[in-house]
Amino acid sequence: MRTPSEQAAAVAIIKLMRGVVYRDSDESTWADLSRETATVRAHFAAIGVDVVIDDAEGYAYLRTGEEVEGAEPLPRLVMRRALTYNVSLMLVLLRKRLAEFEAGGGEGKLVVGREAILEMLRMFLPESTNDARVVDQVDTTIRKCEELGFLRRLRGQSDHWEVRRVLKAYVDAQTLADFAGTLSAYSGSSAAPNDSEES
Repeated sequence: MRTPSEQAAAVAIIKLMRGVVYRDSDESTWADLSRETATVRAHFAAIGVDVVIDDAEGYAYLRTGEEVEGAEPLPRLVMRRALTYNVSLMLVLLRKRLAEFEAGGGEGKLVVGREAILEMLRMFLPESTNDARVVDQVDTTIRKCEELGFLRRLRGQSDHWEVRRVLKAYVDAQTLADFAGTLSAYSGSSAAPNDSEES
């Protein structure tokens, strides 16, 4: 039979293996993780995985640890995600908007609506006479970003989402800067990659 401490650590470990743990949406698991941080880190360290905890932003997730020189590489627990151009584009644009929101003194959560996302993406997508197809592409991209945990639909509002701050860890400042040139090159151009391509 597990002790309360072992039970708390086990819950935190399982929740982290399922995805990002957020303080605001899972206070109980966050409390377990805070109490049993050392145990949880030791568990994952044994299999080459780092536990990243951002107390300021209120999220925690798993990241593949650095390979040990001279040691046989371990199988990956945290799989790399192959993202389409549209998803990569949307994540970078959302990250840019989040940076602007914070730089402007915005407090609380950044919320974006479907129409705003549509307009944000439209200028970087290939020109098309089929507007319905463009809208479908954007809706598919939004759903994928939800699945990945970077957007959370607001309760009772089908067309507004909270931009989750874990996006800051996924798209860092350097990535944002590197992608800026690509965005300017594709803006209003028909040369943007097809969404079937992976990034």
